[in-house]
Amino acid sequence: MALNLRHKQTECIVRMLNLNQPLNPDGTSNEEVYKILIYDRFCQNILSPLIHVKDLRKHGVTLYFLIDKDRKPVHDVPAVYFVQPSQSNIQRIIADASGSLYDSFHLNFSSSIPRPLLEEVASGTLNSGSIDKIAKVHDQYLEFVTLEDNLFSLAQQSTYVQLNDPSAGDREIEEIIEKVASGLFSVLATLGVVPVIRCPRGGPAEMVASALDQKLRDHLLSKNNLFTESGGFMSSFQRPILCIFDRNFELLVGIQHDFRYRPLVHDVLGLKLNRLNVQGEKGGMKSYELDSSDPFWSANSSLEFPEVAVEIETQLNKYKKDIEEVNKRTGGGTGAEFDGTDLIGNTKHLMNAVNSLPELTERKQVIDKHTNIATALLGQIKERSLDSYAKKENEMMMRGGIDRGDLLAVLKGKGSKTDKVRFAITYLISSETINQAEVEAIEAALHEAEADTSAFHYVKKIKSLNVSLAASANSASRSNIVDWAEKLYGQSISAVTAGVKNLLSGDQKLAVTRTLEALMEGKPNPEIDSYLMLDPRAPKSGSRGSQVKGPFREAIVFMIGGGNYVEYGSLQELVQRQETLKNVMYGATEILTGSEFVEQLGLLGQKMGLGGGPMASSPSTLAH
Repeated sequence: MALNLRHKQTECIVRMLNLNQPLNPDGTSNEEVYKILIYDRFCQNILSPLIHVKDLRKHGVTLYFLIDKDRKPVHDVPAVYFVQPSQSNIQRIIADASGSLYDSFHLNFSSSIPRPLLEEVASGTLNSGSIDKIAKVHDQYLEFVTLEDNLFSLAQQSTYVQLNDPSAGDREIEEIIEKVASGLFSVLATLGVVPVIRCPRGGPAEMVASALDQKLRDHLLSKNNLFTESGGFMSSFQRPILCIFDRNFELLVGIQHDFRYRPLVHDVLGLKLNRLNVQGEKGGMKSYELDSSDPFWSANSSLEFPEVAVEIETQLNKYKKDIEEVNKRTGGGTGAEFDGTDLIGNTKHLMNAVNSLPELTERKQVIDKHTNIATALLGQIKERSLDSYAKKENEMMMRGGIDRGDLLAVLKGKGSKTDKVRFAITYLISSETINQAEVEAIEAALHEAEADTSAFHYVKKIKSLNVSLAASANSASRSNIVDWAEKLYGQSISAVTAGVKNLLSGDQKLAVTRTLEALMEGKPNPEIDSYLMLDPRAPKSGSRGSQVKGPFREAIVFMIGGGNYVEYGSLQELVQRQETLKNVMYGATEILTGSEFVEQLGLLGQKMGLGGGPMASSPSTLAH
């Protein structure tokens, strides 16, 4: 069985809703207990893509509330709390217990509750005489959001800015690294697997990998080990490989415009937690859910947008044909007289027609939904010329440059301010040589469009540092600029602009996908021979050279500083192309649109005092 994070996390949540009692094989509990569910905003986001209101009802949840809302007492009913272990949540729990709001309290924390907070719960409820109300306390290790079977986010915002902020101190950096490692630990605990960890050396990727390795080692020594059930899997055949990267490994994929359905819906319409709102046909907003329960989305989300439009048309014609067929069978459209001789045959036709109606209605709803989404996308594509952005950016990456006339035509043409900034940055990263006159012309065009240029200047600064780094690395003396750069960008230097080679090779495979393929094969390869290997199951002395060499069948790819649907799609395509590869899971500190990522680059540019624009004082101008 391939690892399936969505199933595993849903199972844990259902068990929690059933007061952590063992469940029957069909996912139901032996006794029906009515209960109340209390959550905080973070845990609401964990629940929202996995559990619907009807599912809550099925598991006996009659009422559900946010923890910080005022709530009336409901006696004789147990309450299930699902919250982060924070100071404010703990105080609220103590107040609820002291006020005897509910019959009993089942406390579930999204990650491991620190000892001081646990002691605070104990002393607070003891002092108010309500300690007997606390039935159970559980660490659930569910501090992540699963969006698809193979896609998750730690929902940790602005990690990229925090890690690359020139003013960040060591302690702040360590706290962020610790938070990311804890989130990854939750994912692995939910899956019940201890992977072999690989990552490039240096920077946040190595820091997170080492912190996670230590966490797993410490945990494997404890009595209540969450990984015992899969302890016997020593061969790579059954253990997954976890590859950790930092966003600077490949910046461009987080910025470029993409013309495939899923990335477009995310980037243009703002898909969040698998939901989006679009204008309906008759005005008014419609809210849609896009996940594996939608067959059209599952089948077509990786296609280019024009192919999706054709597919919607095809499905609609097929639906019309099937409706006609039903009408014919029921005599609705034939005009033939009913003579009663073939009564049994006619009844059978009627029964078949009636039985096929729910399925047809459902199909029509899915077609209407995607027609609305595609119409909304098309409006934006035309208004902003998004097809032209995607095409030109692709050409730039393949050729390593662009004709100056073309470049300026795009920047002076249609598109939002952020579209233009993204295009300009794509030019910077994909050009092998930077022409100073062209850069000045770009800056002038961005100013003319009243765009904030902080992000552009930030990437330009990194690129120029890399060039001087490359030059100084070849000379014996590491000049001051290198030391200064390393201090400033402890981790940005690595591969921000390792030339076009690292952006797109001839066969259009992204750097992360190419690297993963090499790591999974486990053969010597100059691109990855320097990568760190950590095996939390190996003895400490030998942990950096694990016995498990590969090839691996399953992988988890994790991106620190923000992931995106383009990278996710590329990894899923790899699974379809590869015979031996069974499954690749993709996760990130957060899932970002190109505009959101450029906003973070812009913030860093501002922190470094690099040019803004006529509107640089207000970072919100980067939003459309």
